[in-house]
Amino acid sequence: MIQAQSLTKHYGSKTAVDAVDFTVQPGKVTGFLGPNGAGKSTTMRMIVGLDRPSAGSVIVNGKPYHEHKAPLREVGVLLDAKAVHTGRSAYNHLRAMAATHSIPTSRVHEVINLTGLESVARKRVGGFSLGMGQRLGIAAALLGDPATLILDEPVNGLDPEGVQWVRKLTKQLAAEGRTVLLSSHLMSEMALTADHIIVLGRGRVIADASVADIIASAAQNTVRVRTPHTAALASLLAQADVTITNLEQDVLEISGLTVNEIGDRAAAAQISLHELTAVSASLEDAYMKLTQNEVEYRTGDTQTEAEVAR
Repeated sequence: MIQAQSLTKHYGSKTAVDAVDFTVQPGKVTGFLGPNGAGKSTTMRMIVGLDRPSAGSVIVNGKPYHEHKAPLREVGVLLDAKAVHTGRSAYNHLRAMAATHSIPTSRVHEVINLTGLESVARKRVGGFSLGMGQRLGIAAALLGDPATLILDEPVNGLDPEGVQWVRKLTKQLAAEGRTVLLSSHLMSEMALTADHIIVLGRGRVIADASVADIIASAAQNTVRVRTPHTAALASLLAQADVTITNLEQDVLEISGLTVNEIGDRAAAAQISLHELTAVSASLEDAYMKLTQNEVEYRTGDTQTEAEVAR
């Protein structure tokens, strides 16, 4: 379990993390989301003692990280897959880590097999692809068979098979009762993997709920209608609290009425419908809605780069 209380980090006059409170529960995959600059990386670094909080506290499995006598056995961490001596082989890198915690060599072989590194285990890490580097980082995180996993962008650079493997692995680890904190910018993958979501924006927690609840909060009463009689249907349904958008020549998106209401009114007016579908919200929709006012850098701003620089 990871517990943060009023966790704060200042860098000079800038507040990177602003008195955040959250608990990452065992037995589920918790997604950790937020725009660039939201404070996710700083928070994860404070959890594992790489940055010291300016105020507040964070404990892992009942203690601050630095108080654990064998931290690799408590917390497995992937923050930067490139943080490896490029002249070492994957095997020697893992064996050196294992030696610091009296972890047997047999465990090194286990994580190499688990992460699919058998064919490159004796090769220098400097020649690894991005995806193989990620697998090595995950192997290192799993080395101590820890109760808590913190993985930052673990599928970065992986092919579809690797992405699916990470998804299954994190779910399996959570099902074993472990605590899994997973940070990613891939909303579609997070929707398939996470059970719970914590969202940061400008250093503060702006959402902390189950995936289902977060998606439900963004859901709108929107219906997609395909009909050769768009003008007639739009005129029939027009009222103050209904919004009608013409998406294509024969497609309307309607907010403010249910599928049943639209279908019943169209039938009564003898307007044929070729499609009548409730539009579901996605995790990406919910995330964009939550963070729309929390983004520091926006694509398509009217200012040019030169103007920003000035």
